[in-house]
Amino acid sequence: MTNTADQSPLGKNSAYRTDYAPELLFPIPRQGKRDELGLQGTLPFFGVDLWNAYELSWLNMRGKPQVAVARITVPADSPNIIESKSFKLYLNSFNQTRLGGPEALKTLLQQDLSAAAGASVQVSLTMQEEFGSLQMGELSGLLLDRLDIEVDNYAPQPEILKADFDEQPVEEVLVSHLLKSNCLVTGQPDWGSVQISYAGPQIDQESLLKYLIGFREHNEFHEQCVERIFTDILRHCRPQQLTVYARYTRRGGLDINPWRSNHSGARLPSNLRNARQ
Repeated sequence: MTNTADQSPLGKNSAYRTDYAPELLFPIPRQGKRDELGLQGTLPFFGVDLWNAYELSWLNMRGKPQVAVARITVPADSPNIIESKSFKLYLNSFNQTRLGGPEALKTLLQQDLSAAAGASVQVSLTMQEEFGSLQMGELSGLLLDRLDIEVDNYAPQPEILKADFDEQPVEEVLVSHLLKSNCLVTGQPDWGSVQISYAGPQIDQESLLKYLIGFREHNEFHEQCVERIFTDILRHCRPQQLTVYARYTRRGGLDINPWRSNHSGARLPSNLRNARQ
């Protein structure tokens, strides 16, 4: 049977297990939402979902608590996303679990998350003594939010996107901090910043900002929103190269940061945490 979002732990009372329980992970197939976008067969993008887990703790073999921050990289071509509350419940199942060391934890995380995603998931751990090396940074680019616009629509309208097909192509990086969508199941707000890098016909910035604000009452998971943004821009503005990267604020000690690109020279983002995260 295929898992659906409404069957997940979202919006339901949940007992927190504190003993290792990989069965708590709840995978949801990506293809259902991609079908809505008309994406079958070869995807028009590649990419990853960058997860950061800030509430990660376990016991060493003497029973002493250990803490770390984890970075989890899930490939966009994996068959499944992992529902975020189930991810949180799974991570908390390590709280009273004794492990031989960070490498033992990393091995379990990679094994279980890869099984749930249906593809190889990469995990790196930053230990307590390394916390000082973690840095912050904001998305670079021209700020769309500077535009003084009137908005009266809060649902995605890809048909309003415009580009200048009669002029010479440009290369631009555009940023907005006004992205907000809602959880597909609970309707809780998801706040984010988005960076759009492209080469091609110049995109009309006012229409792009209105389009992004149009997600304000839209219910979809983070990964799905970013793929919708990518697909809509690609179809309506026809850039030759396109990269869309969103940094969402954390919930339950987790933030999710999807990155999608069709540019072979695009490099994986640095995963710098921004001010709102």
